[in-house]
Amino acid sequence: MLKNMAFLICVVLVAALRLPAQAVRAVEPDSRMKADILLIVPHPDDETAVGSYLAKTVCDLGKRVAIIYCNRGTGGGNSAGGEQSVALGQIREIEARRAVATLGITNVWFLNGRDTPGQDLFQSLEAWHHGAVLEDVVRLVRLTRPEVILTWLPHVVAGEDHGDHQASGVIAVEAFDCAGDPTVFPAQVAPPRERGDIAQANEGLRPWQPKKIYFFSDATREVKAVGPRFDINDVSPSKHEPYFKLAAALHLPHLTQADVSQSAIDAGKSGNYAPFTAWLGKIHLIFGKSVVPASPAGDVFEGIGIPPVPYVRPPGYAPARRPGVTIALGEQFAFYRDFWRAHGIENIAGIVPDEIEASAGSYLFVPLVIHNGTGDSVTVDITSALPEGWKEAAGSGAYRIGPGVDLPVQAFVRAPAAAAANVAPVTWKASVNGKPAGSATLGVTLVDWALPW
Repeated sequence: MLKNMAFLICVVLVAALRLPAQAVRAVEPDSRMKADILLIVPHPDDETAVGSYLAKTVCDLGKRVAIIYCNRGTGGGNSAGGEQSVALGQIREIEARRAVATLGITNVWFLNGRDTPGQDLFQSLEAWHHGAVLEDVVRLVRLTRPEVILTWLPHVVAGEDHGDHQASGVIAVEAFDCAGDPTVFPAQVAPPRERGDIAQANEGLRPWQPKKIYFFSDATREVKAVGPRFDINDVSPSKHEPYFKLAAALHLPHLTQADVSQSAIDAGKSGNYAPFTAWLGKIHLIFGKSVVPASPAGDVFEGIGIPPVPYVRPPGYAPARRPGVTIALGEQFAFYRDFWRAHGIENIAGIVPDEIEASAGSYLFVPLVIHNGTGDSVTVDITSALPEGWKEAAGSGAYRIGPGVDLPVQAFVRAPAAAAANVAPVTWKASVNGKPAGSATLGVTLVDWALPW
């Protein structure tokens, strides 16, 4: 009996060895997370800026949209109740989820950046813990695998120079350029050792290269830049209403922000949508860049194919060659000059002048930087040239600068007490040994109230 059993076991083992090897299939990404467009914005309600285009994309083009909010809007006021700060953020998250659900958008994530009201990009990035939020955004790019990214314009623009808006644009560009690189946040793309087991550290995502990135801005003056054109007055073939009316549905749930919701409420009650569409109509998509063949003014989905594309490395940072002595706006203005080159989006550099809004009567900081591109130490004389009614508080003087050195200069001016529609050119001039060495001008529009600068 034992001999027969041993014989049978040997027969089974031999047969098993002769069986063809079973192919091991790769585990595919979760198709429920796949997006055609990923919108990356800082605050609940920021989706309303491109609401008309989102309505067309979802309702008539059948595209999948996902949204990342980098914070919950905890720094604003509350028009609907007494809740503030963290509690307000919980309400605003629900408002945003209800808003985008009107278009059937359900893949929505809220990150832990801190709402930072102000016009300083660096303060927003610092308050958000730049690297942590970037890691989260890269993770979600790899999870949603978008063909296209939409985000706020990474640029200082009067009327839309909120530091958080700029920060979301900066981080979106960085994520576009590194989500396809497996050496960036490598634990995200490392395969789990035993997928069905517990306590996994590796995330099992795949590197992903988005194909296009577009920006938008609600600047005081319309930004005239190259990008796809879209008429918010067009009628949706599926909904039989103009796209601006579909966008109005995104505004209504944001009751804690009356300036957002009330405009749509009033338009719906009166039937007069002109004040509502005046804001929406000036917002256009601005071409950032594409890693597939496409024309900057062409359709968003022009050149978008189904297969993934390989990683495309951005140009990267390289110091600009600046011979002689020069003066320019510093801090975030200087950062953007390097940032645009490093990420291959220099096409947005000249679309608006260096311009901000400031509160009338405010004490205004003007960041300057003097560059000595010569081989010797030089003394640079700085003087201001201010419009009537403006007063210098600090900045003018003689500055000794070594060869190859960038010297930051903190200039301050006092603005006139009355708001004005005209842009005031606040200018600082440089000279060496009495010879002009250039100038730097910041255009300032004075309003009754502006975010801190």
